[in-house]
Amino acid sequence: MATYIVGDLQGCLSELNQLLAGVGFTPSRDQLWLTGDLVARGPDSLGCLRRVMALGNAATTVLGNHDLHLLAVAAGLRKPKQADKVQRILQAADSTDLLFWLRQQPLLAEHSEHGFIMTHAGIPPQWSVEQARAAARFAETELRSEHYLDRLRDMYGNQPDRWREDLDELDQLRFTINALTRMRLCYADGRLDFDFKEGLDKVPATLKPWFELRSEHQDPPLVFGHWAALEGQCDTAGIHALDTGCVWGGSLTLLHWETGERISTPCPVHA
Repeated sequence: MATYIVGDLQGCLSELNQLLAGVGFTPSRDQLWLTGDLVARGPDSLGCLRRVMALGNAATTVLGNHDLHLLAVAAGLRKPKQADKVQRILQAADSTDLLFWLRQQPLLAEHSEHGFIMTHAGIPPQWSVEQARAAARFAETELRSEHYLDRLRDMYGNQPDRWREDLDELDQLRFTINALTRMRLCYADGRLDFDFKEGLDKVPATLKPWFELRSEHQDPPLVFGHWAALEGQCDTAGIHALDTGCVWGGSLTLLHWETGERISTPCPVHA
């Protein structure tokens, strides 16, 4: 049995299929983990949802910011972004089933055998793994509940940008979703920045990547996507960056967990 982890698909189904065919992925034997953002800017978001959903227990994905935005758009709470290509999902005969399945996916997933933890964007420096797990479970429960429409509406906004134990439940929910699906950089005091999207060579002096601020924690291996400008490069031990910007003309990258081998397939520009 092999465990494969793939970075952000963003609708790039043909590249996913190419990678899986290249490693001989077999759902009855192997596991596929995905870092979230199955949908949005690429040519076949509908196909990506159908492909991953059809794998059943052979696939594990986490929710990314684009996945959550799709749920809000489908609920009529937000308008689709101009560059998003999600209309086929909304018009599909199986749209209800796909969107319900997507809403059941976790914000944080842990591999029971290998011990790695996967979120879309990372884990903020002020949280221990235990805190991240508890916060994720609370937010997931809310998103799966009968009042999920309110929670999808409530998740938008950049405040609070710092975790405090005395935050009310709404602010806890918003911070958790922002931290696990949108974070890249943090201030030294743990406040989150949501503006920066470039590479490490352009990080402002007042900010640091979230993973460089986790030295006080004894983390298991952490896997994340979201930050395409990293191009999969992260020098912090035990941190695995897997978004290599397929939808932007980069590549889609697959990590074979047991061997550590990375396999990438180049992608045309879909944006």
